[in-house]
Amino acid sequence: MNLAEVLGKTALLAELSDRELQLLAARTVRKLFSAGELLFSEGEPCHGLHIIARGKIRIFKTSASGREQVLAVNAPGESVAELPVFDGGPYPASAMALEETEIAFISRRDFHAYCTEHPEVSLKVLSVVGSRLRRLVAIIEELSFTTIRQRLVSTLVRLADTEGQKTERGIEFLLPGTHQELAHQLGTVRELVSRNLMRLQAEGLLDVEARQIVIKDRKGLAALLESSS
Repeated sequence: MNLAEVLGKTALLAELSDRELQLLAARTVRKLFSAGELLFSEGEPCHGLHIIARGKIRIFKTSASGREQVLAVNAPGESVAELPVFDGGPYPASAMALEETEIAFISRRDFHAYCTEHPEVSLKVLSVVGSRLRRLVAIIEELSFTTIRQRLVSTLVRLADTEGQKTERGIEFLLPGTHQELAHQLGTVRELVSRNLMRLQAEGLLDVEARQIVIKDRKGLAALLESSS
């Protein structure tokens, strides 16, 4: 991959000149991760900034009992774990490649130097960290004040609107992962996800076949959210 091109497509570094990007690229390392491979684990010391060139990264925390909570899924052009690069602390969560993934890696020392020379980069980092904080607050609010059923219905409505295709059967789409992966995203266990899907199917709102979902009554599904609120 062209490291300078990858860096230039990242929001944090988009305003650097071609010359500046080339200089930073000279200090950037290419890393390749296979599907299911960890980039880093929660609690490990942070050595630098990861920028996704290709693939997807799942950011998650794991409880003492082994239950996972997905915090974000990051795509190409996004940076990962910016905060510990600056505060010197360990990684606050783990990161795993969801598919074969290429990473542009910049050491803490080199990234600090660039932020010193280019204050606008620091401001963009602050903006990204602020956006991540808002996302985490929304996750906490959702986990604290909604039921598993409500979180599942909200996800299904969103996927129907963004990924669904209208057919004679209804609005069809594939879940982005297995029921287990969906459970990680919703902060629950696979059995409860499957049980609630079957319940919604029994109510005539949708059909379920593994990852294939057919929304038969989108308005009725959305009405469940309105009535719960």
